[in-house]
Amino acid sequence: MASSSLVDEYMSPLLAGNRVSCRDFIQRQMENVRDISLLYTDLVWPAMERVEKLYRSDRINVASEHMATRINRTIADQLQPKLKRAEPNGKKLVVTCADGETEELGAQMTVDLFESRGWEVYFLGAGVPNDEILSLVGQLRPDVLLVFGAKPSGVPGVRQLVDLIRNIGINPTMNIMVSGGVFNRADALWKEVNAELFASSAQEAIRVAEAAEPRIPTPIPTGPVKKRRRRRKPPLLATPEAQ
Repeated sequence: MASSSLVDEYMSPLLAGNRVSCRDFIQRQMENVRDISLLYTDLVWPAMERVEKLYRSDRINVASEHMATRINRTIADQLQPKLKRAEPNGKKLVVTCADGETEELGAQMTVDLFESRGWEVYFLGAGVPNDEILSLVGQLRPDVLLVFGAKPSGVPGVRQLVDLIRNIGINPTMNIMVSGGVFNRADALWKEVNAELFASSAQEAIRVAEAAEPRIPTPIPTGPVKKRRRRRKPPLLATPEAQ
């Protein structure tokens, strides 16, 4: 739907923090599309990614990054009620994310798009302790747990969460997916945290999640327990008296 030139046009008021111009621009685009989800995937999402790249490369400062991200979040809130709704598909998704405005925004848009596809979604946001995520996964028994937007410093925590869930054995057929953040920038990092699924965008996350079969739990090794052989005591030496 949105060409690169439209994204360029949107970026100008976005980086300037011009809320009114951004809302007016989005309103004009809404009049030209039949499917509002295209504004998520082809306009707001690539704009979010550009803002993130500009910030990481020190081409914009913190103030510009914060203003742009908050505008995009306002736009997503504006678009969400207008998304088409598919019939419920019986699948559940739990989403948690790293702490940060961009991470929350990406996770929020992903949640909105999953809901529009008929998924039952629970969005935790950032800062939820692993033991509470574990408890919720056991309670809700979702098909997929999505961890979105981890930062480099947060990768060990993601691995700890995955290991905790697997070691406890709660909801063993649930797939764990990672997306966004450092996982999009480091090839195969998702495998290092033992996730089953990876997606680089909201669209891909939906495709991957809907195509995924339930996870096959790793069987716990079983078999007869080997008995320890008792060591025979050496015979006592005869004493002169005994002889």
